[in-house]
Amino acid sequence: MLLSPRYGSGSLADVVPSVLSYLGVQTETDRLDLNLDGVRRVCVLMIDGLGADQLAAHPDDAPFMTAQASSPITAGFPSTTATSLSSLGTGLPPGEHGIVGYLVSLPNHKRLMNSLQWKLQGSSNAEELPLDLTPERFQPLPTAFEHARDAGIRMVHIGPSMQNGSGLTRASLRGAAFRNSISSADLAAETIHALSDAGPALTYSYYGDLDLVGHVRGPNAPAWRLQLQHVDALVEKIASRLPADGALVVVADHGMVEIEQRIDYDTTPELRAGLRQLGGEPRMRYLYTRQGATADVHDTWLQLLEGRFTVVTRDDAIERGWFGPRVTEDAYGRIGDLLAVANDCSALIRSQAESNASKLIGHHGSLTSAELLVPAIVVRPRR
Repeated sequence: MLLSPRYGSGSLADVVPSVLSYLGVQTETDRLDLNLDGVRRVCVLMIDGLGADQLAAHPDDAPFMTAQASSPITAGFPSTTATSLSSLGTGLPPGEHGIVGYLVSLPNHKRLMNSLQWKLQGSSNAEELPLDLTPERFQPLPTAFEHARDAGIRMVHIGPSMQNGSGLTRASLRGAAFRNSISSADLAAETIHALSDAGPALTYSYYGDLDLVGHVRGPNAPAWRLQLQHVDALVEKIASRLPADGALVVVADHGMVEIEQRIDYDTTPELRAGLRQLGGEPRMRYLYTRQGATADVHDTWLQLLEGRFTVVTRDDAIERGWFGPRVTEDAYGRIGDLLAVANDCSALIRSQAESNASKLIGHHGSLTSAELLVPAIVVRPRR
């Protein structure tokens, strides 16, 4: 069953605004009932790939987080890293910040844009970006981090060096001073150090290894469970060193599904008929159709996919609220004419064009509970 994001009352886009309401930003309110009265220093710890369903399924591997866990929140749509981090950093649903997927088609560009790597598909990282892809122009709205900084809150972003000044950071996470972390222990040490200075302060820390293991080994693998134990130890270590007026908020950008059925777009000519580009990722595909072909493509995909995917038009997806209550003109132009969203454990792969991704065991992007529901764990120091 497909779920819907809970924008405005229980989604990733609501986390930072809710935290800021306790740090003195008068324009913000607590949308999540975080109950952070008296808090002046907060760390929002992002665990890439930790779905609420997966956490609940392995309590013995994560006893500390399990003991603190409360009702999960939702990621946005698609349930993918670039979109989710953008919602967290901007405090906005995808329809407003416009980072609406992993691979998206853009007006005036023949190649798809990779929103995570912030480049046109097939280009090198060193290639100069076209003016319209400059991060600050592509996503021009002030971020929640910038709002916090301008309100006098000390903002720190801790993560791997590749995030420092990256396109995605500049687009959606700008406004914080960056500190590099080189390991999980280093991430804990840097986070604890960032929380040692007097508030008001907000630290955003990012941990990515669980997602990597989930993709390569699968979210049911022994390696994933062992990695989850490392995550639990990381969270407990940071929690144990919180200042008296501090708090730790643990969230994730998406969960993950272990793939059981692969449908290959590259070897199925019927799926390619009427399409000019295929975007998104294996669990949520954007179909950019040729002029006049949308209805035929819709019918063909419904027949060929046999219920494994829900296939809807762009306007239908927007009407369902998947991108939030408002969709800007720019965001609208980046969403596919049709969307194919996985219902079960299937994936729409591209064995030739996306050979590495097609071999991965774990994927995400759809609206199943395993992908959309993420934890929102709040830890206060013991009194």
